[in-house]
Amino acid sequence: MRKILGLVLCIILSVSFTAQTAGADEAGRNKIVAIDAGHQAKGNSSLEPVGPGSKTKKAKVSSGTSGVSTRVPEYKLTLAVAKKLKKELVNRGYKVVMIRTKNDVNISNKERALKANKKADICIRLHADGVNNSSVYGASALCPSKNNRYVSRLSDKSKKLSEYVLSEMCKESGARNRGISLRDDLTGTNWSTIPVTLIEMGFMTNASEDKKLQSSSYQKKLAYGMAEGVDRYFGFDD
Repeated sequence: MRKILGLVLCIILSVSFTAQTAGADEAGRNKIVAIDAGHQAKGNSSLEPVGPGSKTKKAKVSSGTSGVSTRVPEYKLTLAVAKKLKKELVNRGYKVVMIRTKNDVNISNKERALKANKKADICIRLHADGVNNSSVYGASALCPSKNNRYVSRLSDKSKKLSEYVLSEMCKESGARNRGISLRDDLTGTNWSTIPVTLIEMGFMTNASEDKKLQSSSYQKKLAYGMAEGVDRYFGFDD
């Protein structure tokens, strides 16, 4: 009799654990992540408001930077990593909205945010840095502050998303973590209605980091790390 009761208990616990796991998987599949590969083949200097109702305007899309060693433009790098991130997220059960899937497009930063707003739960904006100092290197994340006049309500969640995605990406890739910057002047962020982070994956003006960023294996590490961060944000990392 004790053996029978023990067997029944084991079956009940097994079914319960399976149900909990299935529930978590199902929840993961119901989350939608927008990936915005920054820039495009040609910049657009036409102006658009930096936020809803703003009189301040900025270029719709800047041309971005390029690799000091590889000469690869930023828009090619961001799309390459975006595709790898999509694959990693889909393999984990997420649905993914790609803001762009090719380089020859003309999508303003405002339009990118609006597209993400319609379909996704969070948005990850992929970029790379460039400065006049070739010794600077490392990755960082940009998100809105609590004083942002357009999306202050998104500040806490966006910061949490930024922290998780950046830290996991750096942990996996070995990139230097330069931390989070609070920015309220980013059009693609100010038009968001969902938590958003802008990830600066590294400096293309640093010769060593530029070469790393063009390595497919390194890009996969960046993508895997960012996906780990998304899991942490939604609580699927247990």
